[in-house]
Amino acid sequence: MASLKARTSQAAALHRRVVATVTAASTVLDATRPAPADQRAQHSLAERLRAAAEELVPGWLGAPLDAQSEDAPLGGPHLPGYVRIGIAQPLDDARFPAVVPLLGTGHLTVDADARDPRVAGLLRSLLLRLLAAAPPGALLVRGVDAAAPGEVFAPFAPLADAGLMPPPATDRTGLRAVLAEAEQWIRPARPTTARHYRRDRTLLLVIASLPELTEAVDLTRIGALAEHGPEAGLHLVVAGWPPPPLTAETTQPPLPRTTMIALRNPYALVGDPPGTSFATPVPHLPGTGLNSPVFLDEDPPARLVERVCQKLAARFDAGSCLGLGDLLPDETEQLWSEESTAGLRTTVGSDGGRVVSLGFDDLTPHWIVRGRPGSGRSSFLVNVLYGLCGRYSPEELALYLVDFSPGATYAEFVPTGRDPSWLPHVRAAGMEADPEYGLAVLRELTAEVERRARDCAEAGVTRFSELPAGRRPPRVVCLLDEFPLLLAGDAPAADEGLALLESLARTGRSYGVHLILATRTAPGLQARAGGVDGILGQFPVRVALPGGSDALEPSNDAAAGLPLGTAVVNTAGGLGGPRGATRGHERTVRFPAPQHEPAVLAALRQRLWERRAPDAVPPPVFAGYARPRLDDDPAYRAALAATEPPPAPAPAPRGGARADRGTASTSSGAAETPRALLGRAVDVPGATVGVSFDPAPEHQLAVVGPDPAGADLLGSAARSLAAGHPPGSARFVLASLAPDPDRTVPRLAAELAERHPVETVDAAGLARALDPGAAGDPDQPGYLVVFGLDGLDPETVPADRLRTLLTEGPGRGAHLLSWWRRPDRFARALGGATADRGTQGAAHTQDAGHARDGSASPGSAGGYGGSLVLLDRPDPGVVALLGHPVEWRPRPHRALLYDGATGRTTLFIPFVRPGDPPEALEAP
Repeated sequence: MASLKARTSQAAALHRRVVATVTAASTVLDATRPAPADQRAQHSLAERLRAAAEELVPGWLGAPLDAQSEDAPLGGPHLPGYVRIGIAQPLDDARFPAVVPLLGTGHLTVDADARDPRVAGLLRSLLLRLLAAAPPGALLVRGVDAAAPGEVFAPFAPLADAGLMPPPATDRTGLRAVLAEAEQWIRPARPTTARHYRRDRTLLLVIASLPELTEAVDLTRIGALAEHGPEAGLHLVVAGWPPPPLTAETTQPPLPRTTMIALRNPYALVGDPPGTSFATPVPHLPGTGLNSPVFLDEDPPARLVERVCQKLAARFDAGSCLGLGDLLPDETEQLWSEESTAGLRTTVGSDGGRVVSLGFDDLTPHWIVRGRPGSGRSSFLVNVLYGLCGRYSPEELALYLVDFSPGATYAEFVPTGRDPSWLPHVRAAGMEADPEYGLAVLRELTAEVERRARDCAEAGVTRFSELPAGRRPPRVVCLLDEFPLLLAGDAPAADEGLALLESLARTGRSYGVHLILATRTAPGLQARAGGVDGILGQFPVRVALPGGSDALEPSNDAAAGLPLGTAVVNTAGGLGGPRGATRGHERTVRFPAPQHEPAVLAALRQRLWERRAPDAVPPPVFAGYARPRLDDDPAYRAALAATEPPPAPAPAPRGGARADRGTASTSSGAAETPRALLGRAVDVPGATVGVSFDPAPEHQLAVVGPDPAGADLLGSAARSLAAGHPPGSARFVLASLAPDPDRTVPRLAAELAERHPVETVDAAGLARALDPGAAGDPDQPGYLVVFGLDGLDPETVPADRLRTLLTEGPGRGAHLLSWWRRPDRFARALGGATADRGTQGAAHTQDAGHARDGSASPGSAGGYGGSLVLLDRPDPGVVALLGHPVEWRPRPHRALLYDGATGRTTLFIPFVRPGDPPEALEAP
């Protein structure tokens, strides 16, 4: 064994010595250049090559940048095909520009990334040369720089500000977005062919450094772009290729159709261009590249880059973009001066200095707006909404705003804690909305269309615009931002959403209801909607922002490579037309970013809010990120106010005490049925969700699921029930059979004791409380609140005792509120109670109708008749207990209330735990 270790150590030492020798030899060889045999021939050849370079890359393309004048003219008649990358130096006194083909031919790779200063300088000099020499607007650039985020492209920031070159991608997500745009660029003219359009513009993708988490699939995509890009006008400059192997078995081959640069010290070696060779071809021998070391171009002067970028940005901006004030009514213009009988219109941008308007009417009833993240989609939509609200009064226009994406993009349209103003046109708004909220909005709009259809039939007209002025309601614009999330949930809900969308798209146009579907991507929508013959065919207006080419027809490439702040507005369903021909149905517009002029929007919002009707009320707002508080709930406050004892009465005549007692009972709300309040519904009005408690046997509450939120739900229910009774008129028994690290039960007991008698019991006390004989006086309702009832020992409390309490307790004023962490135990414990209540439940639900999903009436034998809150997917035993399936998608901060008496379900947001702040500002 010792001999083996010695040999192994000796072999390792020899290996290290060999590696060090090879490294030292490589360094010496890199620094040594053999002298040519015929130096006079080399001087002559260098002179001829220098003269050829002056013709091949004139001006910006080949001149030394450190000597280039800042006043040199920009642009040229044609896209540059060749560009200088440095100086070739075969001899110390023989030099000529090293020129490579790029645009129109292939690509360029460097075997080190931009962390090497020589590579960063080369990339910046290449970009400056190409942008300065290209015809205005003919070259589009997309960048990726992950190693030093944005550093390589920082000098070109003025181009990003002008929308000519967006900020570079700096992570894997950004890289994939850039690759997706490039793949759209090389998409065939028609899906069934491989033929590409030759574009009027060229897209240059510059990868200064790849993200560390780049995966093999991303590298494969880059290789495919290199293979197919040149025919479609796409070219790559990739630094750091080939990248390091992802595993010991995976290596990336050189990119196809590429000129490769290999760094040495201190020079570089340049390989042969794609399809040709620098040297005279020799049969049966591969090309060897440029037979001369090349010293790469260094960083161009910072002042030169700044001046060129400013000139390019100014040239692009001159007379081509409106300000935000140009889109909105100004101070001298009368607000709400437009009338919507024939439709709605607003300015969306400018095309070469000409104002472009877009509207909603019978011919253009609905829009699709698409753009990648960061494309300015929200800016475009905010401009449109403010433009409409400034031109049309709330009697002419109503807005429904639903945003399914994270964030609060449209919070400025509704009141918040920081700004109480709102736009009086907004009827409902949802931010970070659940799919169920979107369905509720679509159902409300469907009902509105049906009402308008009846009004038209009664008036003897066929269209909304033909209604008399006094009977004509406002036109409705409903914005669904990131609408694919509405269709991505459970199959029944997604199918219903698609059916509602298609119904509204087909019928809404005749009754003044218009849709805007906005998205970053719409996977699978066209297949589900039946292509252009389905829902998409009802949307003739297509707005494509950068990365949103899919909003247009596959053969229409007008949106390929759009700069930021621009959009293609198409009113013919995305159809294109002959290349070069004037398209009357399509414009490429520039629009301002509203966030750059916040004072303009703030002033307009204030003016609109001040002009609201005296009886206007804030719109109901659903904020999916917010957690409501019980203390702030209107229903809870109303219950407290109704049950507070009245002021001490003045001395009354004889017999007045009896009359006063009756009056106090009525004013205190004792005649009202107390409710256990649980949260706010995920629907348009955002109503308070609760369970009524009266002597009916169905009025019990069970919370089922292991989520600790079950304890908070039970606490909210108990607190609100206590508020629904005049002080001292109810009694509470609290028990906890579950771990209580937050001491929920002691805190709840202390709060309830401020209004009512409270008793806290252990397991033995709970067994006594569950005894049917322990039920109290119906005139003084009692509530048994049990945390972790699944932990009850069945030998201590037989199941029939619990069933008896469920069926007979409410009639004697005893109600059970329980939290079950184990759904299976809940199903086993209560399964036998349903048989006793089947007949009662059937009678109670005879007129209640069916559940929304069309399931059997819940009053049938075997159905659970109480109120049930689900925190997770129903256990099979619970499903059997209910008698029919319950469809919902559990997620954090959401719960589902099942009403056993009617079979209806309500999705809601539970109240936040007392004493905890809400996670976000609660919507009003």
